[in-house]
Amino acid sequence: MLESLDMRRDVQEIFKMTPHDKQVMMFSATLSKEIRPVCKKFMQDPMEIYVDDEAKLTLHGLVQHYIKLSELEKNRKLNDLLDALDFNQVVIFVKSVSRAAELNKLLMECNFPSICIHSGMSQEERLTRYKGFKEGHKRILVATDLVGRGIDIERVNIVINYDMPDSADTYLHRVGRAGRFGTKGLAITFVSSASDSAVLNQVQERFEVDIKELPEQIDTSTYSMFLCLPFAFD
Repeated sequence: MLESLDMRRDVQEIFKMTPHDKQVMMFSATLSKEIRPVCKKFMQDPMEIYVDDEAKLTLHGLVQHYIKLSELEKNRKLNDLLDALDFNQVVIFVKSVSRAAELNKLLMECNFPSICIHSGMSQEERLTRYKGFKEGHKRILVATDLVGRGIDIERVNIVINYDMPDSADTYLHRVGRAGRFGTKGLAITFVSSASDSAVLNQVQERFEVDIKELPEQIDTSTYSMFLCLPFAFD
């Protein structure tokens, strides 16, 4: 969050409105060396606690695969996956506001129960849509990285990276939306360029995980478990 200049300004404004004598705690699954000095500006002589080696960060219970394909093949492959996979709810990540809107429109035209959330919407609209998705009114969410952090929805058991994230850290935050609360999950990443392959290699090296190509058949029991939770479809 603090990597964004606009977000940093917002945090600074919030700090100005709080008492000078206060306790400040910051938590992050990933914290780069570049952003640590920025964090310390908001704290006084902080104690740093690391739960584990960053290289060992991983997501237990999450099955991870990739698919190599061209950009033009993405829509057809996504359609096939949504028809074939057994999901409670799924989050599909894209790299821009325009792609989120276009993909969501395409999915709705194909009669998929889809909704999108991106930074081009007002905060009120985003919260309304998030609440609707969390309550089960829609089963598919198309989103930018705005939804990649701090979003906890128990029904989500599949994440699809329609567009490759820009870094290993962003990948971790995205796929972490699936398989939360001790449940199982599945993450599928589309790889359509040399730069996509480079990021995938970074992910495997950084987190010491072997991500294999998606097989033709995948055992549903490895990523899905029944949840006794009601849906309220529109």
